[in-house]
Amino acid sequence: MINAFDAKATNGIAPREQALIERRQKLLGPAYRLFYAKPVHVVRGEGVWLYDPDGNAYLDVYNNVASVGHCHPHVVAALSRQAATLNTHTRYINDVILDYAEKLLGYFPPELSHVMFTCTGSEANDLAYRVARSYTGGTGFIVTQLAYHGVTVAISEMSPSLGNGIQLGPNVRTVPAPDLYHANGQDVGEAFAAAVRAAIADMREAGIKPAALLVDTIFSSDGVFADPPGFLAPAVAAIREAGGLFIADEVQPGFGRTGEGMWGFQRHGILPDLVTMGKPMGNGHPIAAMVAKPEILDAFGERTRYFNTFGGNPVSCAVGQAVLEVIEGENIIQNARDTGAYLRDGLRALATRHEAIGDVRGVGLFIGVELVKDRATRAPDGEITAKLVNGLRERRVLISAAGPHANVLKIRPPLVFQREHADRFLEAMEATLAEIA
Repeated sequence: MINAFDAKATNGIAPREQALIERRQKLLGPAYRLFYAKPVHVVRGEGVWLYDPDGNAYLDVYNNVASVGHCHPHVVAALSRQAATLNTHTRYINDVILDYAEKLLGYFPPELSHVMFTCTGSEANDLAYRVARSYTGGTGFIVTQLAYHGVTVAISEMSPSLGNGIQLGPNVRTVPAPDLYHANGQDVGEAFAAAVRAAIADMREAGIKPAALLVDTIFSSDGVFADPPGFLAPAVAAIREAGGLFIADEVQPGFGRTGEGMWGFQRHGILPDLVTMGKPMGNGHPIAAMVAKPEILDAFGERTRYFNTFGGNPVSCAVGQAVLEVIEGENIIQNARDTGAYLRDGLRALATRHEAIGDVRGVGLFIGVELVKDRATRAPDGEITAKLVNGLRERRVLISAAGPHANVLKIRPPLVFQREHADRFLEAMEATLAEIA
């Protein structure tokens, strides 16, 4: 795992945190991972800040789950109010789920008019997997080479970023992410589409019928690739020509993070067949969903009875509604656009003073900064990236990395991140780079 704590290297960790780490390992087992060479002990969150037991504030420049800020009072109040009124499943009639469904679907093109609720993004992608198979009769899925889509059995086999411990499914094919920085003048959209067509041909040689192309529309685990707008359209056309569907995974880019609309797919001028959401829609509360074209979901519903005990419960739907109200009432999308542009400009100014910064890319408040050994060759530098991530942590700024060489800073703070927070981050970046370069 990128930026993982090494339990064998505990020098410099305070006795209190060391005791908690040992207790955690004893109780939770070996499969969980912690961030940073010195893990961070957090006890409270507010807005863009996380606090340790001593009251020290850490600037959160990474946590997209708390999309409208840690412990937003409007969201907390909605959760508490509904929890004190009713919480049950979807087999009773209740207006909370319907009010939320209407509001959520209002952000989508009219062709996407059905929504099904789950508890996690993994479940939402697993449901989309089942729906795509049912509708197309196919079993083949195409994902990018370092994709992450979830942890169910089927979806983990489409999430190569989970590492070598999990094998890709036999009907899964991977394609290179559309990486403009390393494209050498190629049209990234056409190159991506050609890779999708090659994957389809390989499936057919193996007797596999294509079911879907599934992508995170900002390619966050692959290294954050947003540009040029529209590059996804040829690949979507290719999968549809083969009889498959296009599934837009909006768990990370969705809910206004791009600053150019509510969803990442909108930048590409395409209409997905299925859209999956998770994490940010509940600001940390476990709610997720799949939105679908009705004709696709009709075919699934005729054959399948679907029930998810807590998916779409009244408390979760009240939380989701509150998040949308904050996005609207606090001009969250405009802030993502404006503050994101300000932050990218600041990072590009840093790049003029620090040769290790090879590329600054992204859109809104989803930014990738690629660190390199040499700007001419663009050779990745995972070592300096790790030093930078941990150096920032020592300055109480929290960030992590992505990409096949673990050399891309993945910057995705809560969407209430302001210019003064960007300045704090940039100052910490400058000081850390000067220290480690």
